[in-house]
Amino acid sequence: MEVPLRKAVIPAAGLGTRFLPATKATPKEMLPLVDKPTIQYVVEEAVRCGLTDILMITGRGKTSLEDHFDRSLELEYALEQGGKLGLRDEVRAIAEMAEIHYVRQGEPRGLGHAVSMARRHVGGEPFVVMLGDDVMHERSGVLEGMLDTFERYQHSVVAFKEVAWSEISSYGCATAEPVEDRVIRVLDIVEKPSPQEAPSNLAVMGRYVFTPAIFNALDQVKPGKGGEIQLTDAIKLLLAGEPVYGWTFRDGRFDAGNKIDYLRATVELALERDDIGPAFRTVLAELVKRHGLA
Repeated sequence: MEVPLRKAVIPAAGLGTRFLPATKATPKEMLPLVDKPTIQYVVEEAVRCGLTDILMITGRGKTSLEDHFDRSLELEYALEQGGKLGLRDEVRAIAEMAEIHYVRQGEPRGLGHAVSMARRHVGGEPFVVMLGDDVMHERSGVLEGMLDTFERYQHSVVAFKEVAWSEISSYGCATAEPVEDRVIRVLDIVEKPSPQEAPSNLAVMGRYVFTPAIFNALDQVKPGKGGEIQLTDAIKLLLAGEPVYGWTFRDGRFDAGNKIDYLRATVELALERDDIGPAFRTVLAELVKRHGLA
């Protein structure tokens, strides 16, 4: 019997060293894109796809994530008293959009270890893993396509995007064969190969749909560099027992853990806003003219 997908796991225990000193006291997931924390974009994506049972894997110094998705009665009262009812409702809705649970990863032992901590919460159900650094624009339709692929094939699905060969050493990378439009079957997968050793430029992009079998694979993974357990290594082991598919896409993804892409996301998302987009467009046009970038 097919089990409906309803659970998402969001690993959010990383230290955010690429954004120091901003992340010294503020979780990287709470850095804003315009006026919304990056982690909220990820949760909203899950909710749009019907995934309203969410487990966040956090770590020390991450309590502001829990505070953000909780009610703030004092703030709501202050907004109400100030006549800002629309903003009050917006703040309240954040706490009501999903049922969010938390478990703490005591030490940084890799993405695979973080995912393994979801075993008790997930139980025997299929589930989604969404990395907090990867913000998917609504137009990308990545998770929707992956869920549709899982529904048809009933096997794990990984998101892939072609990247420049010079960038492939930053990602998991796959050997694959085409199955249908945008769907591939993964034949092999490796973690962060050099451009010379990479079997392709198909890079893993921070969205996964897993069968519960991934937990048995994670149990078998040997710790690598720094004692970390890599999720990519578990997917490679999973391939030995069951098919793994991929959903490919071209655009709509922002790497919020990369400074340049973070700035790009801020600009693009701001330009789309009805309230600030037109004024911000004027500001950018003035900057382009002033710096001779046209």
